[in-house]
Amino acid sequence: MSNEIPKMSEVEEHNQEKEQAKADYKTGLDFLRNGETTFAAHAFHNAMMGYRQLGDQHGMANAADKLADVCLEREEYPQALEHIATAYAICEKEEDQSSLISLRRKIARAKAGMGKYDEAGAIYIDLVDYYQGSRSPKGTVEVLELLAELYLKKGDPGAAADAYRTVAAIHANFKHKKIAQEYLAKAEALAAGA
Repeated sequence: MSNEIPKMSEVEEHNQEKEQAKADYKTGLDFLRNGETTFAAHAFHNAMMGYRQLGDQHGMANAADKLADVCLEREEYPQALEHIATAYAICEKEEDQSSLISLRRKIARAKAGMGKYDEAGAIYIDLVDYYQGSRSPKGTVEVLELLAELYLKKGDPGAAADAYRTVAAIHANFKHKKIAQEYLAKAEALAAGA
């Protein structure tokens, strides 16, 4: 009879590490949802390290994306861009178009937060073109609203009014009369004050 404790197989150890990385990621999501960014950052960092050890590119991209979300919430824009770059490189290699679009929106948000309004605006305009080309009125409207807010921060109410007019036209095309009128009223108020 041997007194040695049986060693964990490599497969069991790998599975345990994978489960731990997943648990850290899930914990990070819970903390982020509750606005506890410090704890969320710690959990996502642990998840990132776990996924990196496992060589799990998908997990690393998700953890980096969520670390970027934490940084955006904390208005730590340069750090957010670093995490976005990590996720972006992986998603680009995987040709994950929908994730790349989501990351581009986050890049624009970070650039706007840093006062780089022209760079953020150029990204938003590209995204409007993408959503129009893919026939996504919802995506188009969301980005146009972000663009209008950006123009207001930049001190260009006329451009913001134009963005709101475009949003109104999209809603009017879908017979959303009340919503279209609300956006037209916003545009007119901005144009009157410009």
